[in-house]
Amino acid sequence: MTVKQISIFVENKPGKLAELTEYLHQSKIDMRALSIAEAQDFGIVRIIVDDAYKTSCVLKEAGYVASITPVVAIEMPDEPGSLFRILKILGDGGVNLEYMYAFLTRKQSTAYMVLRVENNEKAIEILSKSGIHTISQEALASL
Repeated sequence: MTVKQISIFVENKPGKLAELTEYLHQSKIDMRALSIAEAQDFGIVRIIVDDAYKTSCVLKEAGYVASITPVVAIEMPDEPGSLFRILKILGDGGVNLEYMYAFLTRKQSTAYMVLRVENNEKAIEILSKSGIHTISQEALASL
């Protein structure tokens, strides 16, 4: 069970990120998670949204270069040591973590992470066997 992450290339200039979020706002797209990685001339904005298909269409119409990548989203207790436990499970299972970022919801005492791993199916199997709950695209839209 994966979720769809949209990666968008954005010029690294003042106002360009605001411009992107304005398009999303005007289209009534609700972001669930956001991560930005920068380089000298451009940035990669990674978002998880309530409707990936609609978002892709909006971005294409606005002239953005974007791609969709399946990633693993998990929920875990919001307490010290939870992230260590997840990373240990993945490492012990031989799953390489490429990058990750957190996101918030209205649900208290629960933390959420987006994981980009080299093998989603293997990561999901290992996490599920260890009692870690992964989140589906449909469930994410209702958070």
